Amino acid sequence: MKTVAVVGLGKIGLPLAAQYASKGMKVVGCDVLAGVVDTINGGHSHIHEEEGLEEAVAAAVKEGNLRATTNTSDAVRKSDAVVVIVPLMVSPDRVTDYRNLDAATRAVGQGLKKGALVVYETTLPVGTTRRRLGPMLEKESGLRAGSDFHLAFSPERLYAGRIFADLRRYPKIVGGIDRASTAAAVAFYKAVLDAEVWAVENTETAEFAKLAETTYRDVNIALANQLALYAASREVNVDEAYKAANSQPYSHIHRQSIGVGGHCIPVYPHFLLGDATNGELSLVREGRETNDRMASVGIGLLEQALGGLDGRRVLVLGASYREDVKELAFSTVFPIVALLHSAGASVMLHDPLFLAKELAGLESDVVELDSDRAADAEAVIVNAWHRDFAKLDWRQFKRLRAVLDGRGSVEAEKVRAAGATYIAIGSSRSRAGTPK
Repeated sequence: MKTVAVVGLGKIGLPLAAQYASKGMKVVGCDVLAGVVDTINGGHSHIHEEEGLEEAVAAAVKEGNLRATTNTSDAVRKSDAVVVIVPLMVSPDRVTDYRNLDAATRAVGQGLKKGALVVYETTLPVGTTRRRLGPMLEKESGLRAGSDFHLAFSPERLYAGRIFADLRRYPKIVGGIDRASTAAAVAFYKAVLDAEVWAVENTETAEFAKLAETTYRDVNIALANQLALYAASREVNVDEAYKAANSQPYSHIHRQSIGVGGHCIPVYPHFLLGDATNGELSLVREGRETNDRMASVGIGLLEQALGGLDGRRVLVLGASYREDVKELAFSTVFPIVALLHSAGASVMLHDPLFLAKELAGLESDVVELDSDRAADAEAVIVNAWHRDFAKLDWRQFKRLRAVLDGRGSVEAEKVRAAGATYIAIGSSRSRAGTPK
C-alpha cells in the first residue's frame, strides 16, 4: 500500500492525512468543501488549534506526499487504501443522520478497485460497517466485500489539541469483516503509525470497543455527579474525597460538572441505547439522564444563592464544550443560556476563541471581558475554563455576588476574597461563602 485516500478533512481527517504522509505514503485528501481543498493544496491547514498540524501539512505538501481534491471517486480509484472519517451527524434530540456518511460511502464505492482496503474510523453503532456500509460499497462498485476488497473498522481515539501525541500513545484497534480484512488493516496501520496495533475479532467488536470506552466515561461522570449531590448536604469536601478515593488504583472517579458536551461522550451512548431492548443498558440510560439535567441543577443552585435570577445580569464564561477548544457541539452553554432566559436573567457571554458573529445563535449579549458591561455582572457561570482565564481577577466584577464553577476549575478562595459566593456541584453551603 503506497497510496491512501483520506475521505473527510476535518479536525481528525486532516491530521490523519498528515500523519500518513509523514510515513512516506502518497496521500490524497478528499473533502466536499472546495475552500478546504484549496487551502491544503496551498500548503496550509484550515484548522489552526491543533498543535503541529500546520507545520505537518506544509511539509507534506512541499514534499509531494499530500494533495487534496473534491473528487473522492477519482482519488479512491488511484488508491490502495481508503480511510473514511466523515462525521456521523446527530440532531439535538440525538437522532442519527447518516446522509453525509452515506454520500461519502457511495462516492468511495464508485471509485473502488479490486484488492483495495476500506477502513472506517467514524464512530458507528454496532453492526453499521458490515450491514449498512459494506452493502452500499458493493452496490456502487460491483465488487464483493471480503473477496474483492477488504473492509474494516478502526475507531479514532483522539483528543482535539493533542492528536499527534495520541496517535503515538493509544493502541490502534482494528477489526475486519473477515480475517483477511483484519490482516490488511493491521498491516496498513503498522506502516503509518508508531503505536501498537491491536486486532480484534471483527468489525462489531471494534465498533463496540469505542462505544464502550466513551459510554464508560459518561456513566462515570454521572456517578461523580450523583455522589457529589449526595455529599453536598453532608459537609463533605467532594474534591478531597475523590482525590483520596482515587489514590486506590481501582478507583477512577471522574470530576463532577454541570454537564457533558462535545461530539463524543453525550452522543455515543445513544448509539447503544438506539437498539437496546427489554431493559438493556438501564445504567447507561440513567447516566445520560443524570448528566443532561446537571445544567438545570447548577442554575437552580445559582438561583437559590441569589434569591432569584429575574433581572440579574449573568455572565457565562466559555461557550465551548470544554476548555481550549473552539467547538460548540452539544456544549452545555445551550441549556445554560436557555435556562437563564427562562428565569428572566439578562445573559452575557464571553469566549475568546470565538468571534461575536459565531455566537449569534445563542441569543446572548457577547461582551469583552474588560468591558463595562461585563464588569456589571452580578453572577458568573464558568462553562469552559480556557487558559485565557487563568489570571482573571474576580474583583473586576464590581457587583459580583456569586460564581457557579461548572467545571471545578476555579480557585474558590479567590472568589470568596472578592466577596462572592462560590458554587459548584457538590459544594456544601458552609463552604460557599457569604455574598455581598
